[in-house]
Amino acid sequence: MAECGRKALSLLEAARSRYESLQISDDVFGESGDDSSENPFYSTSGDSNSENYTSESNGDEQRSDDMAGNELGGPPGSVSNIQAEEEGWTDTLREITVPPFKDTCGPAQKMPATASAIDFFQLFVPDNAIQNMVTQTNMYAKKFQERFGSDEGWCNVTLSEMKAFLGYVTSTSIHRCESVLSIWSSGFYSNKSIALTMTQSRFEKILKYFHIVAFRSSQTSNGLYKIQPFLDSLQQSLECSFRPSQTQVLHEPLIDEDPVFITTCTERELRKRKKRKFSLWVRQCTATGFICQVYVHLKEGAGPDSLDTLKNKPQLHSLVAKQLCQNLSGKNSIIFTGPSITSLNLFEEFEKKDIYCCGLLSSRKSDCTGLPQSMLTNHDAPQRRGQYKTKMKGNMSLICWYNKGHFRFLTNAYSPSKQGVIIKRKSGEVPCPLAVEAFAAHLSYICKYDDKYSKYFIFHKPNKTWQQVFWLTISIVINNAYIQYKMSDAYHMKRYSRAQFGERLVRELLGLEDCSPTQ
Repeated sequence: MAECGRKALSLLEAARSRYESLQISDDVFGESGDDSSENPFYSTSGDSNSENYTSESNGDEQRSDDMAGNELGGPPGSVSNIQAEEEGWTDTLREITVPPFKDTCGPAQKMPATASAIDFFQLFVPDNAIQNMVTQTNMYAKKFQERFGSDEGWCNVTLSEMKAFLGYVTSTSIHRCESVLSIWSSGFYSNKSIALTMTQSRFEKILKYFHIVAFRSSQTSNGLYKIQPFLDSLQQSLECSFRPSQTQVLHEPLIDEDPVFITTCTERELRKRKKRKFSLWVRQCTATGFICQVYVHLKEGAGPDSLDTLKNKPQLHSLVAKQLCQNLSGKNSIIFTGPSITSLNLFEEFEKKDIYCCGLLSSRKSDCTGLPQSMLTNHDAPQRRGQYKTKMKGNMSLICWYNKGHFRFLTNAYSPSKQGVIIKRKSGEVPCPLAVEAFAAHLSYICKYDDKYSKYFIFHKPNKTWQQVFWLTISIVINNAYIQYKMSDAYHMKRYSRAQFGERLVRELLGLEDCSPTQ
């Protein structure tokens, strides 16, 4: 018994060593906390059709799809064994090495130990961005009243009032309330400590006229024109303020407004939720959780790259991936992708730009063009957990791994001959190629990030799509600001939790604090 315990410990330590080399900075081994699933992968959001990381042999619908795939010879675009051999796919495996990462990881600028919560927030939303909101809000209010009649209770908003307005709405991410207006109520959700900074009537006036872009330009056809300048400014701030690690993930984050609903409802109920009119993808650092790039796409649109088109033709998700990775050329980054993005053509195109990839494949959701059919169809012969087979073409490996279902991976970032292990609390360790372990580890970290930080998303629910996008990105900004804070000297002066950091930011936006975290 003692010998078995020592063996298990040595396996765990070996896995820890590998995970540390993969730059995983969180507990992803499953020896602590609940282990609710045998599946080492996860769905990034309940209503996400494009990022559903599930085994290809689960469910009656999937089994019928697999049978149809077998009858037809494989997924569309896949090639026969003979053609695969002619195109260079082989069972002979060779070692590959990804060149060293050509960048550093961490904050791009050193913040002083006296930096306040609002200082970190304004790395992404500086005063000039807030001043623009002031200008556009006043312009919209003027034009609105010229058209519909004067509003006797309105006077132009100021910079300090706009900060307070942002602070009030942001407070709903810390103190969950049925409405932001509950702050001024006398009920359970009231917050007298901040209610006196601005009257409820004044807040409602600003909320009525709040704008980032007041009027559509005659030359713009972008449906997000009311928020696009802010998104463009935010992208520059994200790029300038932080350098991500070598390993990053492209995915749709968990952005439901009610995390209690997420934890209590079934997956079927999640899929039945009212769909948002936009979809949001991010590129996220797997060493820190920092969201490095945001891409927003409207679901309603007639353009050739509209979201509806992308979902009907999964290969066009490569447009999203290219947009998210446009600043990574030449750095030797490693990108992890879900089935809707994973494709041979995209990975080969990225490799020419020194971007390496590891992605999960699905015969239904992935672009399988150029992949051998024999690796994409399930066989009737019984499989053993941990069993896998691999084919290579150049530096690209196609892996079919079995763990209570078939999982297929495409990668040029890990040698196919290198071994790894998936460690589960209840079922022990499952052998796998290193690429599978790396994928599970990094995606597990992102899943833990979502579980922890999605509950701090702003609870305010506006009806307009551009406002939904705005408050969602503000939530992302505050989470990023907290990550920057934790990596700064200010964190060593006063160790705020995420909730405490949010509370302090609200008070500083409202002008109720002296903006010094050392106090």
